[in-house]
Amino acid sequence: FFFFFFFQAEDGIRDFCLSRGLGDVYKRQVLGFVLVGLGLLNLIILLVVYIFTYLPDAPVTDDYLRMLEAIAGYGLGGSTVALFGRVGGGIYTKAADVGADLVGKYEQGLDEDSPNNPATIADNVGDNVGDIAGMGADLFGSFAESTCAALVVSGTSIEITTSGGALFFPLMISASGILVSFVTTFFATNYMKIDIPSDVQRTIKYQLIISTVLATPVIYLVAIVGLPEVFEIGNGSNVRIVKDYYCFICTIAGLWSGLTIGYVTEYYTSYEHTPVQELSALCSIGVSHNIVAGIALGFLSTMIPVICIALTIYISHWLAGMYGIALGALGMLSTMCIALTIDGYGPISDNAGGIAEMSGIGEDVRKNTDELDAAGNTTAAIGKGFAIGSAALVSLALFGAFVTRAQVSIVDLLSPLELCGLFVGAMLPYAFSALTMKSVGIAANKMVEEIRDQFAQMRRDPTKVPDTDRCVAIATNAALSEMIAPGCLVIFTPLVGGFLFGPKGVAGILAGALINGVQMAISASNTGGAWDNGKKLIEKSGFKHTPQHGAAVIGDTIGDPLKDTSGPSLNILVKLMAILSLVFGGFFERTQILIPLISR
Repeated sequence: FFFFFFFQAEDGIRDFCLSRGLGDVYKRQVLGFVLVGLGLLNLIILLVVYIFTYLPDAPVTDDYLRMLEAIAGYGLGGSTVALFGRVGGGIYTKAADVGADLVGKYEQGLDEDSPNNPATIADNVGDNVGDIAGMGADLFGSFAESTCAALVVSGTSIEITTSGGALFFPLMISASGILVSFVTTFFATNYMKIDIPSDVQRTIKYQLIISTVLATPVIYLVAIVGLPEVFEIGNGSNVRIVKDYYCFICTIAGLWSGLTIGYVTEYYTSYEHTPVQELSALCSIGVSHNIVAGIALGFLSTMIPVICIALTIYISHWLAGMYGIALGALGMLSTMCIALTIDGYGPISDNAGGIAEMSGIGEDVRKNTDELDAAGNTTAAIGKGFAIGSAALVSLALFGAFVTRAQVSIVDLLSPLELCGLFVGAMLPYAFSALTMKSVGIAANKMVEEIRDQFAQMRRDPTKVPDTDRCVAIATNAALSEMIAPGCLVIFTPLVGGFLFGPKGVAGILAGALINGVQMAISASNTGGAWDNGKKLIEKSGFKHTPQHGAAVIGDTIGDPLKDTSGPSLNILVKLMAILSLVFGGFFERTQILIPLISR
């Protein structure tokens, strides 16, 4: 996958540098189609192999449940790789970015991506590592986990497991999304021309609308054809009678929530709208006003996305229980090809500007790439919004699969065990964010010291050139070493909690982490995106190297670890904990060694 991520970025950079437009990037959207296509193909092959080798000649419901629980390991593998891509990649890219900005731009007064800045190459490489590989791995993990969650819950339905193709309905949603994305791409490459850089955001927003509108009737056909007209799903006291069109409603609830979240994110992070314009104006007063307003903007931006997610959860659970929530997550991810392409636009345009600056092509080209980069910041924020929204639904779907697997009929928040778990889980996003931001600070400090040392050497010896390899090595080593602590927190918390307190204790932890983590992720991502585009607006207005610009640079530097490390990494926190709990649910039932001691 990493090969395809870097191939995607390389192709896009060449297109932008030659001014060939957005359509050419869509023609080479390797990232979206290959990732979804290969992920879907692998899962289909795995399912078919398991059906023919794992099931007995006359399978019953328990046989299907055990088989589908084993397939949940596919989601665990995807989420584990996403931990490296998101957390490690985020530390890498922000260590380089913060170091390059603080020393190169703020202290030395150099332009963005100046070839005289030793950290410029590491910064551009970091865009590919964190934003291309990291986002691809993140959304692939969401796709794999939501599909596995839907499969595990569907294993409790006799009608679905015995009617042939109905078991593959979650995969059919993703497959139909690929076809819809192909048609949407046709519009982008043939009917929507980019004449000026400001057309980019308008065109990309149209792609979101077109893909969502086209996917709605397609999903209806898939639901009517692929599912039994009426079926029962669930176990114990949680059995529900579900109709095929209920599943359609659940899926499109997630689909249209994703569109709404994308538009809200665009409003709060684009400099074409009031929030970022106000943030930019406050930079003329001072740094503190910019920081306070940026944090407030992030907090405020959580309202509509959280309401959309809550409505999707309520509607989906009301109609189809935990199966409906898993379908809602798949609905939001059904246009993942387009979402990945939109997200990839950001780092591609950023690297295009870096190459233009380093190669000295000319001010006109750099001006255009700066506008494309500003649009790319917004598109990257939209992609993060999709990732966070889908992570919330995926985590809840995995939570439902976990309680189904562990046969936890009810999670009683008035019970001391679940309540204590809820408080511990709500603390985890803060601890995880602190660890990742501290890791960025430690890595960035090493980078700053190296850059300052190289500038001192270049002042003593004007013939000396920047040692970019040294900065790349520092970022790489720091990313690998500093991701250990947050990674251990994510992995061992549910394992230790389940070993000691069993499934009910873990249920409380998962609920707390999910509720707090999603809101923190949205706030952090939008705050960082707004600060970045506020700086871009000041630069576009001709106020580079002024006190106002200096205040914006500091805000952007603070926002970098929020929007590219801590915020997106919280997706991994909530998803990886949930999928680990699902896979180890049987182990938790058999151990829970402290339950006999604390039970009355």
